[in-house]
Parts: sequence; structure tokens; C-alpha cells
Amino acid sequence: MNLVWLEDFVTLASTGSFSRAAEERHMTQPAFSRRVRALEDWLGVVLVDRMTHPATLTEAGEWFRSVAQDLLARVEQIPDEARAMVDATSATLRIASTHALSFTFLPSWLRSLESRITVGPIRLVSDVMQQCEALMAQGRVQFLLCHSHDHVPLHLSSVHSRSALVGSDVLIPVSAPDTDGKPKYALSASRGRRVPVLAYSAESGIGRIVRALRGDVLDEAHAEAVFTAHLASVLKTMALDGRGVAWLPKTLMGEDLANGRLVSVDEAAWAIEVDIRLFRQHVTMHPTAEKFWRAVQAGPA
Repeated sequence: MNLVWLEDFVTLASTGSFSRAAEERHMTQPAFSRRVRALEDWLGVVLVDRMTHPATLTEAGEWFRSVAQDLLARVEQIPDEARAMVDATSATLRIASTHALSFTFLPSWLRSLESRITVGPIRLVSDVMQQCEALMAQGRVQFLLCHSHDHVPLHLSSVHSRSALVGSDVLIPVSAPDTDGKPKYALSASRGRRVPVLAYSAESGIGRIVRALRGDVLDEAHAEAVFTAHLASVLKTMALDGRGVAWLPKTLMGEDLANGRLVSVDEAAWAIEVDIRLFRQHVTMHPTAEKFWRAVQAGPA
């Protein structure tokens, strides 16, 4: 039995058409039909009633459809499970971190931990929040470092809900200054005029927090997204160029605020205080990872 036969059959079951299924599988209809027939011969049962239009599954075909889907899903998991088996005996720490914290917070935080314990080798994946959450859900990393807010839960199941507070940050609406050193753009004084906003994409964790907690402010200010990106560092560059207002983490732009290259927009109440948290796998990890977690929980020296 060939695994591609299962993929062929599942495609046929979903389309109900030999010709359309053959097209999706990038092959001729006669060749596709021969592969379905080969699967039936291997099973010793008829899976498809070829006398109906569209083609329908026999009772055996309906049963085997779920079997084929389960088998394909199981096969897809095997590479991740194989890597997890190898990693379970490895002393390498696997950490996913959002881009903004990878560049700013993570190096000094690791240095503080290394002053108390021997951390050892680390494999870091720096990506957008959505992808970091997926890596945790798949078990491909042991830890996730990210910005967090109590009112904006992560897209993680309870299996990955354990976390430790490791720092804090503030998301501040900023813009480039005008010639007088004041914000080039204002939110409260827009008076019906559209305010250019540098927005985060849907994949961004910071964007998720800003939309949830300051969406009403943006609506009232007649905000118009003139530029959208995954990364806070990209939005910072555009803000420095005077393109609009962006909510940026203070850890990323502290020097720019201090030297006046960026200025806070309007009321400080529109800033968002956020936690920096390390999430972990709930299952028992390699002793090196568990030792690392205990050091994180212990907090600063």
C-alpha cells in the first residue's frame, strides 16, 4: 500500500469527482483512476460507486475515509514526534521568542540567569507571536517568551498555561516630533481628521494587545492604517520617518524617547502596561530544562 493512495482517496471523497480530484493531484484522470483501483484491490473492497454522478462512497468507502484521514494525520505527526524523542534526551534548551524581545530583553535576561546557573546550549526561534504559539502547541519548543496582558489571553491550551513573570514593559503610542518638539500627530485632537496609524498585522502579539485594549481610542481618533507590518522594529523605523503613530514597547525605543527622536502621543493613560512572561510546556521536561525553569521561578538574584 502506498501512502499517496490514501491522499488520492481523501481528495476524491472530498470532491466527489474523478476528474476534479485528478486535477488537484496533478495527474491525468486515467492514472488517478488506476491508483484508486489499486487501493481497492489492496483492501479487497469497493470504495467508490462509479455509477453515480457525482461519485459517491460505498459503505466501506465511508468507513475507510475516516481511517485514511486518521492515518495521514498520524503520519504527519511522526517527524515532530521523532524530533521530540531526540530532544527529550538533549540538554539543549528550545525557546521561542517574539522578535521584539529577542532583540531587546532576552540577552540581558539570559545573562542574569547565567550569573546563577549554567544554562548550556540554547536553540532560539525568533518569530511572530502566532508562529511562536504554534511551536509551543506542537511541542517543538519548551518555552515561549512574550509580552502578555491579563485581559488578552494567549492562543494556547491549558497544557501550556504555566508561566512565570520575568519582566515588565510599556506599550506607548509615539510619533516623530514636529519642529517644536511636540508630537507630529495627535489622537485626542484629531477633530474628525484621519490619523495615520502604523499598525501591526494579525500575527503580531503586540498588535493583538493594542487592538483589544485601545481599539476604541483608534476608532474615536478616526485612525487610518497607512502601514502594516509584523515587527515592532519595522514600525519604529516608520515612526521615526514621520509616517504616523505606533504603539511601541519601551524596551525597544527607550533611547529614542530619551533623545527626543520619538515623543509620546497625547495622554499617558493610553499607554499599556504589559508583563513579560515565560510560558513552558506542562509536561515533564529534560532535567536541564526543569533546572532552567526553577531558576526562572526563583527570580532575580
